Amino acid sequence: MQSKKVIVVGAGAAGTVAAGTAAENCADVLLVERNAKIGRKVLITGKGRCNVTHHTDAVDMLIQNIPGNGRFLYSAFAGFMPQDTIDFFEDYGVPLKVERGNRVFPQSDRAADIVDALSRYLSDVGVQITQARVTELLTENGAVKGVKTESGECILADRVILATGGKSYPKTGSTGDGYALAKSVGHTVTALYPSLSALRCREGFCSDCMGLSLRNTAISVQDTKTKKVIYEDFGEMLFTHFGVSGPMILSASAHMREMQAERYIIDIDLKPALSHEKLDARVLRDFSENLNKSIANTLGLLLPRAIIPAVLHRAGLRPSEKVNQITKEQRQKLVETVKGLRLTVMDFYDMKEAIVTAGGVKTSEINPKTMESKLCRGLYFAGELLDCDGYTGGFNLQIAFSTGRLAGVSASE
Repeated sequence: MQSKKVIVVGAGAAGTVAAGTAAENCADVLLVERNAKIGRKVLITGKGRCNVTHHTDAVDMLIQNIPGNGRFLYSAFAGFMPQDTIDFFEDYGVPLKVERGNRVFPQSDRAADIVDALSRYLSDVGVQITQARVTELLTENGAVKGVKTESGECILADRVILATGGKSYPKTGSTGDGYALAKSVGHTVTALYPSLSALRCREGFCSDCMGLSLRNTAISVQDTKTKKVIYEDFGEMLFTHFGVSGPMILSASAHMREMQAERYIIDIDLKPALSHEKLDARVLRDFSENLNKSIANTLGLLLPRAIIPAVLHRAGLRPSEKVNQITKEQRQKLVETVKGLRLTVMDFYDMKEAIVTAGGVKTSEINPKTMESKLCRGLYFAGELLDCDGYTGGFNLQIAFSTGRLAGVSASE
């Protein structure tokens, strides 16, 4: 039986795994990448450390962490789990480690080691790589026949896998080319917006607190339109010149599916380990021991100094006010503010800076057991191009590896 000729468009996490898998299955594979090197976006994931996956052996747990069409990924995940990802990279000489929250990183803390392993993999299985930008899918009688590049070259193939990524971090080559290619053969592309994004906030005190990192903090996110709490979390966040960022905020942004200015509010509990009553008792104790000091100085025993002016302003208190002048009602208002410092979300920060793109090629138009298009025979999809996105913690790279593996297996059969 003659081997299949497979073209993979895009040499990111999904595309490299798809290409390597198809080649392992005896296909003749050409990987077409617009950049001079593979894995440009992988190099910057996890702030250059690369959170390669999430350590779990439960498919349902993975799906629960994919707010965008998680059930669609059941077959892909079942066929290539986080342990398979771990085994793959360790077999290719990259020792991994599990950190807090079951996040898996290279022991070296170098994303470049992950990209180097993928490069060795492609070389070992005989994948050819060419630098070009694909601008058109060649089709005939409802089936894909190859691709056309920006230079006008037509490259024929039996199967084509699109793994071009989303629209975030366009400098890495993720400029949305794949969406246009998918649309050209009849696919629907859902609304695109940033996910795992920092957030712009109305409150000016965010810029005053710029650089302040809060740990062991809790947040509650409310949708003012539905009057429902849509997300709660405990962990780390960061104040920036435009609003807030950090792990909790990035995950929270994935739930803001219909962004409108002032629709979403975030309440920050600065002391989640203490109930209102216990916090009030703690504040009362601090006050009793510092009766003649200003409230701003006394609060320094409880809170980071950078955030004290914002807390006092929200509680209606002057920083210079003496502790011995604070009434019980004022103290209780202060406690309420510490337990719920409110931020008003105005928008995502910037698509160009978002970790992933939410939205994409409509999953109902793709066979979840093969990743093949239901509209164009021989066309397959993998990775961020799909309308699937997960929380922080290695879930999005696992989507890329799992869908890439499934698309590679299917396209080579």
